[in-house]
Amino acid sequence: MPKALLGKKLGMTQVFNPDGKIVPVTVVSAGPCVVTQVKTDANDGYEAVQIGIGSVKPININKPMAGHFRKANVRVCRYLREIAVGNIADYQSGQEIKVDIFSVGDFIDVSGVSKGKGFAGSIKRWNKSRGPMGHGSKSHRRPASAGAKGPARVFKGKHSPGRMGGENVTIQNLEIIKIDVERNLMLVKGAVPGPKEGLLLIQSAVKSI
Repeated sequence: MPKALLGKKLGMTQVFNPDGKIVPVTVVSAGPCVVTQVKTDANDGYEAVQIGIGSVKPININKPMAGHFRKANVRVCRYLREIAVGNIADYQSGQEIKVDIFSVGDFIDVSGVSKGKGFAGSIKRWNKSRGPMGHGSKSHRRPASAGAKGPARVFKGKHSPGRMGGENVTIQNLEIIKIDVERNLMLVKGAVPGPKEGLLLIQSAVKSI
C-alpha cells in the first residue's frame, strides 16, 4: 500500500553505516500529520486522502478554511496536500499519521520546491560552455546564436537566460538510514530538494532499485 507523509527539511549531516563507511544524510522532520479529509469516488469523483501539517493561528485563516477544519474536527494546519492511497477505508478524518509508517531500509520519493537562484545566464542555468577568454573575444559568457537564419524565429525550448530554480523537483529512490519515532525524525541517504525549513512530500518509492 502506498504510504505518504509531509515533512520539513532540517539540514544535512553524515553518519557511519555498519561497515564503518560515512554516509551523507538529510535530516527530515517527518510528521506528525493529521487526516483532514477523505475523498471518495461517490462524493468527489476520485479517491484520495488530504493530510495537513504545521500550525497557524486560527485568526490567520479565512472562514471557508476554518469551516473545513471544524468539520473534520482537527487542528488548524498550515499546509495541506492530497495523496493517493491504496485503500481509503484505512483512513478517517482526525487520524494521525506518524513517521513510524516507514521503516529503516525503505526506499522513498521526496518532492519539494528547489532553491530559487534568481535570474541566471545560460552557463549557470543550462551548463553551457563559455567563449574564449582572450582580450580579442567579444563573447566570454554571452548566449550564442538564437536560431537558424532560414526559419527566422526562435524555436520553443531554446536554452536561454532566465529565472533559475523555484520548481517542483522529485528525487526518487532515496534510502531511509535511520528513524527516530520519539522526535519524529528521519535520516535519508543523500540530498533532498529545497532549502532548510522547506516543505517536503515523502512517499513510498514507485519503483525501488
